[in-house]
Amino acid sequence: MSEIITKQDTTVKQYKKKNQLAEIWKRLKKSKTAMMGLIIISIFILLAVFADIIADYDLAITQNPSIRLQGPSTQHFLGTDTYGRDIFARIIHGARYSLMIGFVTTILSVGIGGIFGAIAGYYGGRIDNGIMRVMDTIMAIPPILLALSIVASLGPGLRNLLIAMTISSVPSFTRVIRAVIMSVVGQDFVEAARACGTTDRRIILRHILPNAMGPIIVQATMSVSSMIISAAALSFLGMGIQPPAPEWGAMLADSREFMRYYPYLVIIPGVAIVLASLSLNILGDGLRDALDPRLKN
Repeated sequence: MSEIITKQDTTVKQYKKKNQLAEIWKRLKKSKTAMMGLIIISIFILLAVFADIIADYDLAITQNPSIRLQGPSTQHFLGTDTYGRDIFARIIHGARYSLMIGFVTTILSVGIGGIFGAIAGYYGGRIDNGIMRVMDTIMAIPPILLALSIVASLGPGLRNLLIAMTISSVPSFTRVIRAVIMSVVGQDFVEAARACGTTDRRIILRHILPNAMGPIIVQATMSVSSMIISAAALSFLGMGIQPPAPEWGAMLADSREFMRYYPYLVIIPGVAIVLASLSLNILGDGLRDALDPRLKN
């Protein structure tokens, strides 16, 4: 009998979850700008996933001085750069680096910041005060400057770039998640779980965090956008992805001396950065409205 009741409860929870997701998707579709952002970022993701099929990676890294600085043509859709490398291939394969950096650093930041924020928001007191003072100290340094300092000390490269950007973005997620946890922790269902003898870990993971996912998802979506811009900025300064690997910020750095006579060298990677970050920002705005319970009606 108890097994039947358990199965029924599980079925009811799954049904409610599907209804909630369907309602969120219905509200999200009402925003034309959010759907436009979703379409644009989906195109970038598809280009990154199928980059090897769309354009050969050798075209993005192999230097060919005999065809350097050629304009767009049938052979090279977006032309060639100062080293004779195909710009279209570099943009496609560069999407892999930029999106990977954006999503990986955001996931790591949410995970680490979620742990600190949940502990601080749930327990409060001295634990909260100690964690938040450390985060305030880190946030006193501008994120891009902190990331630049960390990369400069560790050395340029993809791994060190991921470490630096994760460290610089953890405090913002810690503060957001802490605030959300504190708004949920005093509600009746949390007190009921405590009264039933539920462990703190289970309360945080099974009761509090699922009810606080809305603001976290919105913050994470917008964070990916800022991560892409920060990665491009660090690569532009020579502290990110190292040549000959294609990366949008590095492409801007290689082309700045020729932007007066060959503006397409700067415009193309610049447009890619703007479109990727803008699409994520407007998608984040749409998700915020779709996940806001006050806008259900």
